Amino acid sequence: MDENNVFDIQIIFSRNLKRLRNDANISQMTLASLADLTHNFINDIENGKKWVSAKTIGKLATALRVEPHQFFLSESRWNEKEKEILSTYMDDLSESVQKVLTEYRRRYIPDRQDDNLKKI
Repeated sequence: MDENNVFDIQIIFSRNLKRLRNDANISQMTLASLADLTHNFINDIENGKKWVSAKTIGKLATALRVEPHQFFLSESRWNEKEKEILSTYMDDLSESVQKVLTEYRRRYIPDRQDDNLKKI
């Protein structure tokens, strides 16, 4: 494997670590504590300054509650997953908005037939 491929894997790993940590909504300090690592080491990994052992990958995966392979997914793979999640979210949001609008119309906009009945 040439040096550029190793560097690409390190970039993918560091970006995914940061993304997964942000998805879990935890700080570098919290991740370091959960994984029994130092904050500086987490920072160096995320900035591509340090590489990790298999044992460290396991610690990070356990701390973030993810599968180890998720650190190595190419950006296009997780962008697909994000699009899928966003699509599901938008569908749910649209459905919720429609339900709310229907309920408000029912409650606050009198039905013409009801108006006609009231006049009789």
